[in-house]
Amino acid sequence: MDMESASSVVLQALTQATSQDTALLKPAEEQLRQWETQPGFYSVLLNIFNNHMLDVNVRWLAVLYFKNGIDRYWRRVAPNALSEEEKTSLRAGLITNFNEPVNQIATQIAVLIAKVARLDCPRQWPELIPILLESVKGQDGLQQHRALLTFYHVTKTLASKRLAQDKRLFQDLASGIYSFACSLWSHHTDCFLQQVQAVDQTHALSSLERTLLSLKVLRKLTVHGFQEPQQNMEVMGFLNAVFERLKQFLECSRQVGPENPCREKLEKTIILYTKVLLDFLEVHPCAFIPLIQRSLEFAVGYVFTPAGEGLVFERFTVQCMNLIKTIVKNEAYKPCKNIEDSKPESLEAHKIKTAFFTHPTLTEIGRRLVSHYFLLTEEELAMWEEDPEGFAVEETGGDSWKYSLRPCTEVLFLDIFHNYSQTLTPVLLEMVLNLQGPSNVEDPVQLLMKDAVYNAVGLAAYELFDNIDFDQWFNNQLLGELQVSHHRYKLIRRRVIWLIGQWISVKFKSELRPLLYEVILNLMQDPDLVVRIETATTLKLTVDDFEFRTEQFLPYLESIFSLLFQLLQQVTECDTKMQVLHVISCVIERVNIQIRPYVGCLVQYLPLLWKQSEEHNMLRCAILTTLVHLVQGLGAESKNLYLFLLPVIQLSTDVSQPPHVYLLEDGLELWLVTLENSPAITPELLRIFQNMSALLEMSSENLRTCFQIVNAYIYLSATDFLQNYAEGLCRSFCNLLKDITNEGQVQVLKVVEVALKVSPVLGAHMFQPLLPSVFRGIVDGERYPVVMSTYLGIMGRVLLQNASFFSSLLTQMASEYNQEIGQLLGGVIEMWVDRMDNITQPERRKLSSLALLSLLPSDNSVVQEKFCGIINICVEALHDVMTEDSDTGTLKDCMLMSHFEEPKLTDDEEPPTEQDKRKKLLALEDPVHSVSLQQYVYEKLKAQQALMGDQGFGALMETVDTEIVRQLQEFLQGL
Repeated sequence: MDMESASSVVLQALTQATSQDTALLKPAEEQLRQWETQPGFYSVLLNIFNNHMLDVNVRWLAVLYFKNGIDRYWRRVAPNALSEEEKTSLRAGLITNFNEPVNQIATQIAVLIAKVARLDCPRQWPELIPILLESVKGQDGLQQHRALLTFYHVTKTLASKRLAQDKRLFQDLASGIYSFACSLWSHHTDCFLQQVQAVDQTHALSSLERTLLSLKVLRKLTVHGFQEPQQNMEVMGFLNAVFERLKQFLECSRQVGPENPCREKLEKTIILYTKVLLDFLEVHPCAFIPLIQRSLEFAVGYVFTPAGEGLVFERFTVQCMNLIKTIVKNEAYKPCKNIEDSKPESLEAHKIKTAFFTHPTLTEIGRRLVSHYFLLTEEELAMWEEDPEGFAVEETGGDSWKYSLRPCTEVLFLDIFHNYSQTLTPVLLEMVLNLQGPSNVEDPVQLLMKDAVYNAVGLAAYELFDNIDFDQWFNNQLLGELQVSHHRYKLIRRRVIWLIGQWISVKFKSELRPLLYEVILNLMQDPDLVVRIETATTLKLTVDDFEFRTEQFLPYLESIFSLLFQLLQQVTECDTKMQVLHVISCVIERVNIQIRPYVGCLVQYLPLLWKQSEEHNMLRCAILTTLVHLVQGLGAESKNLYLFLLPVIQLSTDVSQPPHVYLLEDGLELWLVTLENSPAITPELLRIFQNMSALLEMSSENLRTCFQIVNAYIYLSATDFLQNYAEGLCRSFCNLLKDITNEGQVQVLKVVEVALKVSPVLGAHMFQPLLPSVFRGIVDGERYPVVMSTYLGIMGRVLLQNASFFSSLLTQMASEYNQEIGQLLGGVIEMWVDRMDNITQPERRKLSSLALLSLLPSDNSVVQEKFCGIINICVEALHDVMTEDSDTGTLKDCMLMSHFEEPKLTDDEEPPTEQDKRKKLLALEDPVHSVSLQQYVYEKLKAQQALMGDQGFGALMETVDTEIVRQLQEFLQGL
């Protein structure tokens, strides 16, 4: 089909694809998807979006399809890659005319050209940059702008490449075009400043736009285009010129009012100048050293002296503060502890900083940060009234200091305080002294000032450790502040309780805790919501602290818990609910089982909250975490929650339900602790296990928890569980073992080992399909010690506790190996004896010797042949388990457990879960813990002697090394 008709067909499909009607839209999209790999499709798209007569939406869509095609089919190695001929003609077509009338489409085309440049420039597309430079010089306004826009996107893309070879290519490009880029920027900047002076607004705006684009190009070239920029006169010349231009643009912003069409672009350009400095400082700290002095004078002048009044705007202030902060904090500008080891550059930078940050300068910066920038603004106070939750939970974490004024000033304050604490501590202490005693509620300035100073003392808590006796201050001043109940004083009540939270982990006497709990109890009933939320946060910090003592907190637990709970119901925002839940969770975790009497209210409300939070997966995760702590605190009593708890676990761990993406990890954790604390199986609890096979198929990072859950079911109710689920579980395990790491194999096999331990008969029967591979692993001498050890653990259980099953397995394997049964058994014993050192757990070592001894008494020649090896293993195991009884001085088997003791717990110890108790009872019946190895060896040898007679037995014993026999006799003395 020729180009003409192809164009019309594609045009029709694109037109239908922009339609609102799905009946037209869907088939058109499908048709376009099929054409994506057809030769000539992208040439047609190029003709369509270059045709300015067509509908804008259709052209926009053509550009998008072209752009996606570059990602998929432009590389030579891509499946269905475009032919080299078509690419050559497309490249030429993309840069023939820079005359796109529509701004958004022009930007998309520029991005698209940059995507091709990333793959093809300069090798396959050497003409791109020269053509761009030529067009940027042109007289036609539109063409010049579009070429400059493209030039910027190409530069940005090439600058972002990180391979050494690509970096070198970019550096070659940069040195070739840097002078041109500088003169271009200078020219447009001058034009703009003249036109603004002459109030020629239309021309000023278009010059400003070009200034901005050429500056964006220069930023990329300057920061990424030179390895040693300090040695390049032009680069350093440009960076120094940035300060001059910034001054001019800031002055200019004084004349250009907020309504002026240039205002927004002007602020953008000012910010871009600061970004050039910040980026250069980050990437080339040493090259930046000659600019430190100017940067500090500039930034400090505008932000901390009257020079900035009426000029600075918030984003500019943030950038200046970040410039100061980065210079103060920069590791490259600090001498080493041992001055001789310092680099000359570091010493140079340090010298410049020291000369700049004089006592008066630092004092002024410190004072102004606190008394000017820390004051709550009109907007913040209005937000406190209108949206208290938004005000209380405002995010100040992460990178917010890079963009928002409040976190930015606080981070700057901290860094300067940390680096110059000797100078700044007295300044701050003097500010505190001036504010002693309660403030006048009629004087809003005084209240805001105190809030700001207390904020500083909280932020610098670690730095002020030696200078403030916080306990005394708490008693003599802060407690009094919290008694003032006037509604305007809420500013101070909120700040003081926050301040205590900041100092709790720094310096706060343990005996003052009860007094603090009284305070928290009062403030949790404060009429102001912000104060209540802040109090809850301080409670969390108090409970989370190393010095927390449960017994000090218990008298307040009930009242505080119910107040927290009321707060959880009063707040409406998802974020706030999460924050309060987090506090509740923390309290439950710390007081553990002592929470039991007080959970009634929580248990009633959580189901409601769960229901309401259907749209908020993160809130649901917080509820799951709270439930985990709650179940741990409730222990066996958690069974009373099953009506609510089990459907929650069911939903969170069902991979066919969309929310599982968010809830799965916490849901599995909850499922596990529910089983560990369950007093008995229930049909509903058993039913949830239906979710497991899909989870095992996903074999994700949650596998370990899944295995723990399976183990918990086996401990809880082996018979019910294995009869219902072992068959499916065995299938899942067989699939998993095919492609899983050794570590993973061990995890799977340990589950089988637990099943055999709890239920030797049913376990062996249910996991029968897995056992031949374990047998093969032993016979073939599995290489990995940990895997081999697990194999022997499993086989030891079968041999010792289900001998008839072992013998049928042996028969089955003998025919598989085409060997005599005796011969195969001999091979197994030999490998077992040989690989005993692979087993490190004492339980499994004792189990192995019990299992091999269980083959005695025997008149089977193979067993008698291996007698010596069996005895060797027994003596080794006796060395492991026999210890001297401190009372009687005789040797005894230290693995024996006689009866179940409730352990005496200290306060910090977790009480045993129901599962711990189940494991303990199981251990009492386990041969490893109920059979004395010494006694068992003695009886088996006696029986062998009775079977063979003294002479035969004597000959048998002769096969054992005399030293081993001597040790054996020592162990058997007195029996």
